[in-house]
Amino acid sequence: MTPARGSERRDRAARRRPLLRLSRDQLYLYGPAIVLSIIGFIVALHFVQPAPPRHIAMATGAQDGAYYQFGLRYQKLLARQGIQLDVRTTAGSVENVQLLKDSTSGVDVAFVQGGVLSNEESDQLLSLGTMYLEPIWVFSRVPLHGQDLAGLIGKRVAVGPPGSGTRVVADLLLDANAIAPGSTTRVPLTGGPARDALQQNRIDAAFFVASVQAPILQEVIHLPELTLMSFSRADAYTRQFPFLIKLVLPQGGLSLASNAPPRETVLLASAVNLVIRSDFHPALSDLLLVSARTIHAGAGLFEQAGQFPSAEHVDVPLSPEAHRYYQSGPPLLVRYLPFWVATWADRLKVMLVPLIALMFPLFKIVPPLVRWRTRSKIYRWYQDLDVVDNALANRDPATDISKLREDLDQMENEVRRVAVPPSYREELYHLRLHIDLLRTKVQTAMGNR
Repeated sequence: MTPARGSERRDRAARRRPLLRLSRDQLYLYGPAIVLSIIGFIVALHFVQPAPPRHIAMATGAQDGAYYQFGLRYQKLLARQGIQLDVRTTAGSVENVQLLKDSTSGVDVAFVQGGVLSNEESDQLLSLGTMYLEPIWVFSRVPLHGQDLAGLIGKRVAVGPPGSGTRVVADLLLDANAIAPGSTTRVPLTGGPARDALQQNRIDAAFFVASVQAPILQEVIHLPELTLMSFSRADAYTRQFPFLIKLVLPQGGLSLASNAPPRETVLLASAVNLVIRSDFHPALSDLLLVSARTIHAGAGLFEQAGQFPSAEHVDVPLSPEAHRYYQSGPPLLVRYLPFWVATWADRLKVMLVPLIALMFPLFKIVPPLVRWRTRSKIYRWYQDLDVVDNALANRDPATDISKLREDLDQMENEVRRVAVPPSYREELYHLRLHIDLLRTKVQTAMGNR
């Protein structure tokens, strides 16, 4: 290696050494701010919802009912977003509520018919809103025109199995008409078994609570031996039971080809709510509401386009996400980003906002501290200079002036080893000039002796 190249390498190393020392000084000052920021990040993390689960379960109803068919549509939409939806068949709304209340059931969301939920259950369950209207159909082998439900006295009536919403509403309406269980035979059938029993003359009438799209309804309405009852006192029912809604089914509304029904018919309907557990993940609530808009917003026989999902006719309080959705639509991130990207960004936002709020004042304070610490390396030497200057000014004949010069020489050697950023070199050289000034005064005093 040539002497010139070795000298160049030493010069580069000498230039790097102050930078390394400066980095350690900066770390000494910025370190506490960084540690506090990390602590703030960890604290904020405790207030962030965990990532939503990728598997949830929905309680629906029987396989031949609308709840189950709608559940399959939700399953398909959620699968596109990476969420696996387990669609469970049940006896109906009552069982669905029981599954939601049971934390060990694994059910997170369910379709629940209006009138099934009671007030004491509202603290455990929340609603995402009304998804659609579900009419109450009463089919009879004997016409009940003008008699309403009173014509069922002494008859065998299918009212649905225990645990079903059909059973709840049938018992409610029969009891309201003072039709005691002893005056009718209440048979625990609904759906396909009730249809078969009607055809085989094993029962005289049957309650069905089903949407217009339910396959079982399309079968029953075309049975020529059955008559669809019209609720002539529908207004009185809706006054007494606020969860009931009056609907008018026009002649031929179910089938123009077969003119079903053959006359205008007044029906009662209940609202179908999508109900969740109170600890259901908020991000999944937003996703279900967006999916509900796709599934239930179309026009129908009793619905206008865009009418559902709706915040009306709910039996339990709306969830915060549903309340926000019906006021201002889905969150901004959900509108324009894929579900998992929007979820990640929303969680990151919650963590970063307090972190930035903490870091901003901390790092605003650190630069003045850096300046103070850097200048303190220089200014602390002036105390020693003052000692030498005072000793020189107030010396007596016995003072050893040569010792003062040795102190100044030692001081200058130590000052030469002080590393400061280039912007502070001026103060450093001023210090060295002041040391040299005192050394000159000391030399002059020594020459005068």
